[in-house]
Amino acid sequence: MVAFDEMQPEKSGLRQSYAAYDRWLKQQDPARLTEKMRDAERVFRKTGITFAVYGEEEAAERLIPFDIVPRILSGSEWRRLTQGIEQRVQALNAFLDDIYHRQEILRAGRIPKRLIAANDAFLPEMIGMQPPAGVYTHIIGVDIVRTGEDEFFVLEDNARTPSGVSYMLENRETMMQLFPELFQRVRVRPVENYPQLLRQSLARVAPGNVSSTPTIAVLTPGSYNSAYFEHAFLADQMGVELVEGHDLRVVDGHVAMRTTEGYKQIDVLYRRVDDAFLDPLSFRPDSALGVPGIMDVYRAGNITIANAPGTGIADDKAIYSYMPEIIEFYTGRKAILENIRTWRCSEADSLKYVQENLGDLVVKEVHGSGGYGMLVGPTASKKEREAFAKKLAANPGNYIAQPTLSLSTCPILTDAGLAPRHVDLRPFVLVSDRIQIVPGGLTRVALKKGSLVVNSSQGGGTKDTWVLDD
Repeated sequence: MVAFDEMQPEKSGLRQSYAAYDRWLKQQDPARLTEKMRDAERVFRKTGITFAVYGEEEAAERLIPFDIVPRILSGSEWRRLTQGIEQRVQALNAFLDDIYHRQEILRAGRIPKRLIAANDAFLPEMIGMQPPAGVYTHIIGVDIVRTGEDEFFVLEDNARTPSGVSYMLENRETMMQLFPELFQRVRVRPVENYPQLLRQSLARVAPGNVSSTPTIAVLTPGSYNSAYFEHAFLADQMGVELVEGHDLRVVDGHVAMRTTEGYKQIDVLYRRVDDAFLDPLSFRPDSALGVPGIMDVYRAGNITIANAPGTGIADDKAIYSYMPEIIEFYTGRKAILENIRTWRCSEADSLKYVQENLGDLVVKEVHGSGGYGMLVGPTASKKEREAFAKKLAANPGNYIAQPTLSLSTCPILTDAGLAPRHVDLRPFVLVSDRIQIVPGGLTRVALKKGSLVVNSSQGGGTKDTWVLDD
């Protein structure tokens, strides 16, 4: 199957959204473009745009690969995507509110109770809790793939601590440095105001008892975390403090951070620490990353935690398979953006089908991320499939399976010129008293020819995403 090329499909030729860029590209000296690629790498290295790879002693800090050919979406394409994303985000928040309160969707039989009750991502501590402003998922990353001109699908939802927005911002800044004349030719909608929008959005969900400008901080696990660059970057761009667990303590019923003038109250904590490590008094007692007693402060309504604890139940891959039902249940409408067909291996018939068709499917762990713990059937060896089949048989409920899609491609610059590579897209959504979606997102690209794995930890890279102002 030939993948849909977003710049120049085989059947229809150059797409209109790429017309202005293509005219510019044809005027460029290939040697100049190659030099610009090296310039981009120098910019990333100087800025320190790296990510960590756990479990690897060599080159634990890696430079994320960047491609200078932008991925371009028309204004009309973006409008359709945003409509679907907004609908999905509304449903996710309604689902979380329902699951931790009345559980009407369970009583209606639309989702099996066992998927909630036996799920590690479900936090009983959140039952009956009402987050400030009623928002659970303040920052969401929705992963979208494309298979044709008008065929977009949601691959997964990231409702816990979605990462990658710093790469989106740095990609754009780098492109504007390298090719200022190009942005004068092509009207591209801006993304650089995301940090300001994030700060404003977080301020709007501060606890109701905060009378003055709320104090916001970013909680990081520390410099050894794979996304530490992003934590520090966002705190700096928002103009707020970057804190670690040992910087915080509970003072007079509030969470406060250590400063040179004593402890200062925090009203909104944008946490990049997983639930299990957030409060050693409520969750893992051995955690040194969180704040003892923060859940008591949260229950008292004296701090906003973004995203709320327990949001992981909304991006569980088994729950994902029910998203069409969830969207219809809470919005009363069919999903604008469809799911990818999904087989739940916890169900006998589905398990049998997956076992018999491992060579054609992508099988993922329910709680997996980053491209780990998965099998890409068509590219796996016989030995890999046999080993995976044993894991699947031993714990089928831990897996879901999906067809191997022919993901769309965008060109990247190689030594031999432009060459198509598979891509996905992660738009970033801010939720407060309104829903805001930055026009673009993080395009991840599989740099290896024929590869479908776009994660940076698995050999993928990124490129700037343009939404045209048309």
